[in-house]
Amino acid sequence: MSMFEISIIAPALLACMLVLSTHVPLGTEVLRWGIIFIDLAIAQVAGLGVIVADSLGWEAHGPLVQVSAVGAALLAAVILHWTDKRWPEIQEALIGVSFILAATASILLLAGNPHGGENLKELLVGQVLWVTYGQLIPVAVVSVSVLTAWYFFHERMRGSGFYAMFAFAITASVQLVGIYLVFASLIIPALATRRIVHGGVRIAWGYGIGFAGALAGLVLSLFADLPAGAVIVWCLAIIALLFRRSGSSMR
Repeated sequence: MSMFEISIIAPALLACMLVLSTHVPLGTEVLRWGIIFIDLAIAQVAGLGVIVADSLGWEAHGPLVQVSAVGAALLAAVILHWTDKRWPEIQEALIGVSFILAATASILLLAGNPHGGENLKELLVGQVLWVTYGQLIPVAVVSVSVLTAWYFFHERMRGSGFYAMFAFAITASVQLVGIYLVFASLIIPALATRRIVHGGVRIAWGYGIGFAGALAGLVLSLFADLPAGAVIVWCLAIIALLFRRSGSSMR
């Protein structure tokens, strides 16, 4: 591998690990609560916020775009927290409806944009191979903040606190790696390690699976000239399946 290829993969791999740093622990909680598609719904709503900002002519990756994305995600988190208290028995269905509404709203907003198809593809699959170190700084700040809140206060952080923390983590991630990889990084490591009883061991294995999937996906996508986000999702799934079949799930 040449130095040029390493210079491309290094920031992309760091971006994936920043996403995984918050998604692996959050994913275990989401799986335990049975609200699996909340990540996908809030990520789609955050993406809708980005599209709204773009349609208003705001600078890509500028502060107003971030405000729009975070605001949309927090609004979705508030609504979903309210529905969880009001109708907990149908919360998963309401999360699915929220995702569909946000996804179709994005399509409608991009319908008149000549680059709408490309913008939508980038939002879904991401352009992780082309991230820069400068883009990672605000994501790193959010990740450290979320992890600090999680590890020190998560036993007391239920309801609105959890949803708000989740919204910030998702908004920071979706513009880096795309909606599909955001969802996969939350759910796949959590599924692969769900039978591990010890929390610390489970999180460690989740990080290991995530790192292996990200590295394999980035290298494969670079040499095969394929969309990195989609390839990483498949590599994560394959490595998670191999992990489960190997019997390495420590109890």
